[in-house]
Amino acid sequence: MKVTIYGSGYVGLVTGTCLAEVGNDVLCVDIDQAKIDMLLHGEIPIYEPGLDKMVAKNVGSGRLQFTTDAAEGVAHGLFQFIAVGTPPDEDGSADLQYVLAVANSIGEQYRRTHDRLPGHRR
Repeated sequence: MKVTIYGSGYVGLVTGTCLAEVGNDVLCVDIDQAKIDMLLHGEIPIYEPGLDKMVAKNVGSGRLQFTTDAAEGVAHGLFQFIAVGTPPDEDGSADLQYVLAVANSIGEQYRRTHDRLPGHRR
């Protein structure tokens, strides 16, 4: 199954790696080019025991890939997971601005793709 995960931090990278480990084709999307470059060079930006070996194994098998291109993410995955930060707001509630920004980006990319399909009407 093709899966896209937005965010390559603790939640996104671990989830994506585990999904790849069980046989899924996973594309992790992140806006941080430096983080993506690290991952493409086999460096892990977080600490989780054994994660480095699992990432290397799944990158090597082609089941785990990384990009900053949201359009590529939308085109790739049948399932789109959002795993970006939700820092606490001033009142202690979760700040959802990053989740909403990714959701809007997915929607925009999806509309662009599907507007070009034959027979599609708005």
